[in-house]
Amino acid sequence: MSRIGRKPIVIPAGVTVSVKDNVITVKGPKGELNQKVNPDIGVELEDNEIKINRPSDDKEHRSLHGLYRSLIANMVTGVTTGFKKELEVNGVGYRVAKQGKDLVMNLGYSHQVIMPEKDGITIEVPGPNKIIISGPDKQKVGQFAAEVREKRPPEPYKGKGIKYADEVIRRKEGKAGKK
Repeated sequence: MSRIGRKPIVIPAGVTVSVKDNVITVKGPKGELNQKVNPDIGVELEDNEIKINRPSDDKEHRSLHGLYRSLIANMVTGVTTGFKKELEVNGVGYRVAKQGKDLVMNLGYSHQVIMPEKDGITIEVPGPNKIIISGPDKQKVGQFAAEVREKRPPEPYKGKGIKYADEVIRRKEGKAGKK
């Protein structure tokens, strides 16, 4: 059995979970999330716990077992506490601001880079070089953070660009012939 797949998911207070036609719906204080589940994988609700089971030990069933357990656990965590990614902007003249629901970034280009806020995601800009992206859906938060970082990824020589707060940039030395 999958070590992750066989662990039950505890449903915290204030969260409702329903399963209907291979679609699991999780509602909580931060929002509502839906996930379609493969018909081979069984999802059972038993007194404040969600249990995932599989019909056989086929390779496909084993991989789906842990996958759906992780996805459902992330949904429960998302509607209770939510997920967030922090980004830092490094570079002379590089700064970010929020205008209405748009993220406006000056990243050394001849124009401003504007990214609108997507559904289910909130953007906060506590300072001119910090971005916090948060929301209940882990996949959407991570994808939007990756799209923001993609606008000016960090470069290894001076470290300029947009990086995750916990990311470490391996620095390069530059030209060695100069004395």
